[in-house]
Amino acid sequence: MIRRRVIVHGVVQGVGFRYSARHEAARLGVAGWVRNRFDGTVEAEVEGDEAAVASMLDWLAEGPPEAIVHSTEVSEAEPRGDHDFRVAG
Repeated sequence: MIRRRVIVHGVVQGVGFRYSARHEAARLGVAGWVRNRFDGTVEAEVEGDEAAVASMLDWLAEGPPEAIVHSTEVSEAEPRGDHDFRVAG
């Protein structure tokens, strides 16, 4: 299991990004969370096997059709053993 923290920059709020991310995470079988940040970015932590996390990171770099992702910042995080993926408040 690995875990990655991601900050997504661009037009990523108000476009259904978080709920689309939750749907994609369920499809890929990864755990973690996603939330909007006050600076207009979206932050997520993704945990799972390496291939599934890599697929989720690829999705986050594109986002849903309404989003315009300019860049992502990815860093390592300590796995926590999460079992689901949620939209955080």
